[in-house]
Amino acid sequence: MNPAHLGEMLAVLGAGLAAGAVNVVVGSGTLISFPVLLATGLQPVTATVSNALGLIPGSLGGALGYRAELRGRGRRIALWSAGAALGAVTGAALLPALPAEVFETVVPVLVGLALVLVAVQPLIRGRMRQRRARAGRSARPDGGPLLLAGLTLASVYGGYFSAAQGIIYVSLMGLSLDDDLQRLNAVKNVLVAVVNSVAALFFLVAADFDWRAVALLAIGSAAGGQLGARVGRRLSPAVLRALIVTVGSTAILVMLTR
Repeated sequence: MNPAHLGEMLAVLGAGLAAGAVNVVVGSGTLISFPVLLATGLQPVTATVSNALGLIPGSLGGALGYRAELRGRGRRIALWSAGAALGAVTGAALLPALPAEVFETVVPVLVGLALVLVAVQPLIRGRMRQRRARAGRSARPDGGPLLLAGLTLASVYGGYFSAAQGIIYVSLMGLSLDDDLQRLNAVKNVLVAVVNSVAALFFLVAADFDWRAVALLAIGSAAGGQLGARVGRRLSPAVLRALIVTVGSTAILVMLTR
């Protein structure tokens, strides 16, 4: 990125602000910041790794903003974060090894399925509650091994290219846990922060950053993460669910048409 181009620098700063806010509330903020980095002349791999590092402050700020919703979930979050870290390292290692077409083919289908699950979660969760009540069982507070495996696999994608990974996390947790959507959103922000941080550490020794872009994204996403947390926590579950589906559908269209 040319330091003499003030317009480019402001665009990256603004993209970081928008991406940080969208990531905290819904997910898919990468689809805002990544194209802006490409437009400044960065190569795709450099843009990917710079984006991953630059958006970490936004995820951390969002998790901090949702700290009330995270209380009492330390053990679960620690377990899922371990799986997320493992998946992130795997995904980051795949970045230089696999052609982009591999994930570009799979991701729209994956995100589309996640959106369907988010949309119908109230119906599915209600039926699962009835079935457990008839069987005299209660939902496992940690979701069991299937949820851990699903979150770990989703983190492989997140370590490779993070667009819409938050939507996938929310859909998986929503099916496995009998919990409020806002609380799931809070946990999502922690997992995204873990994945981006671990992937960025891997990239530090395996890829090139544009540090100017990283700094601008970090400043913007830190402010955006705080803004997103303030707005997101005030949304009703129905509005938040509708927003996730709307933004996620837009993300799919962007991925299919770029």
